[in-house]
Amino acid sequence: MRLFLASYRFGGHRDRFLEMVGRPGRIAVIANACDSWPAAARASSVTSELGPLRSAGFDPVELDLREFVGRTAELATTLASFPAVWVRGGNTFVLRAQLARSGGDTVLRRMLVDDSLVYGGYSAGACILGPTLTGIESADPPDEVKPTTGAEPQWDGLGLISRAVVPHWQSELLDTDDAGARMVGALRASSADFVTLTDEQVLIVDGVSEQVY
Repeated sequence: MRLFLASYRFGGHRDRFLEMVGRPGRIAVIANACDSWPAAARASSVTSELGPLRSAGFDPVELDLREFVGRTAELATTLASFPAVWVRGGNTFVLRAQLARSGGDTVLRRMLVDDSLVYGGYSAGACILGPTLTGIESADPPDEVKPTTGAEPQWDGLGLISRAVVPHWQSELLDTDDAGARMVGALRASSADFVTLTDEQVLIVDGVSEQVY
């Protein structure tokens, strides 16, 4: 299993992601954490991911989970054509709902455990892989899920790492209201294990190795 989990974009470790992928080629971009945003803002969120990925040598293609609701087999086939996936930030609860509706949660678990796909993600894209979404309501409103997806919020992550990720730790730019501290408080209250990431740090899982850089 190869996971590159960041607080913001590549953090300070773009070269490490390139090492994990090998020669950069096509990469699927999942931006469904932004589905509750206005259409123009969501479109901008996709565009904002393409530039940095292209600069790193990738050929990024958006993979919109909304197009695969009820079509899990097709999603699996589509994802299998990519050597890597990049999951951007936004609302973690909305991302969780869209993964469940499309079957992407099951597909990603299988592909990542089989090591047939490299996963890169930041903020919501990193938080989603933990065992729980407890505390994330400090930053991401769960009540955006039902109007956006028609589903109720889910509070479980994909469980591919054993610790919850707290992104933007002590970030003057992206955590101006101390949401990270409230998230840590909620995780401690529930006795959940967690790791904090500054916007320069990344959590790397490479096989059995798990390390914060």
